[in-house]
Amino acid sequence: MNLRLSFCDPFKKDIVEMGTISQDKVIDTFQNVPWTDYLKKMETTDQKEIYFSPSLEVENEENKNGLSISAVGTHDNFEFYIFYKRPKLVKQFFGIIKKMDDSHVTDITGQSNNDALECLQALLKNDLDFLDNKIK
Repeated sequence: MNLRLSFCDPFKKDIVEMGTISQDKVIDTFQNVPWTDYLKKMETTDQKEIYFSPSLEVENEENKNGLSISAVGTHDNFEFYIFYKRPKLVKQFFGIIKKMDDSHVTDITGQSNNDALECLQALLKNDLDFLDNKIK
């Protein structure tokens, strides 16, 4: 499985492309992001100097399924928003027309560190049913 990793640093206007990453390093990379440090610095920084919430994105380059996990809140009380991107056949015009959306996104808010890890593990195991059911 080829995985692409990127990171949104709140204080840089461009997304940091980190390139290809091995499966066994994804969880460690997520756990090593200093989420609380970013959030704490954001609390004392002028909003004009903040471009993003700190976010980590992982995409399976083969099937185009990916997760973007963003930390929101304060350094001592935060949660994760999880965005799930994948190709999906979607209905339009009251279900009359079906169209393939190559970048269909759904999200879930109010997630804990354990929830985020569970979703990352599902992506790594290619457990797309779990992700479809959790992130509607």
